[in-house]
Amino acid sequence: MPLDWSAGELAAGLACYRRGQFFEAHEHWELVWLRLAEPEKSFLQAIIQITAAFHHWQKDELAGTLSLLRRVQRRLAQCPAVFAGIAVDPLRAGITACIATLESGSAPQESVRIAIIAEEQAG
Repeated sequence: MPLDWSAGELAAGLACYRRGQFFEAHEHWELVWLRLAEPEKSFLQAIIQITAAFHHWQKDELAGTLSLLRRVQRRLAQCPAVFAGIAVDPLRAGITACIATLESGSAPQESVRIAIIAEEQAG
């Protein structure tokens, strides 16, 4: 089932995420997550964990960031190329690249971000 990323809490969270307001994005998305059934619930949990990872990164907590991104990577490995309105393949690629960048130790904080693109908007 596609989730509507163009309205309500999902859209508000996406806007916060794109502004780097990761804690706020997490709060919006959690309101939706609480009402979902599987498999969308687990998928949205992975998206929420991305926001939590970057919230850790903003607080200079590299270990927490990497731990969460690796969990997301494992969770998304089970997903098809597009799921719940999100293009998952580019998301997976972004997470893999982000982990590699963080592990190299050469990432300035503002450069570490993964694009979450709603399929309708990816066009």
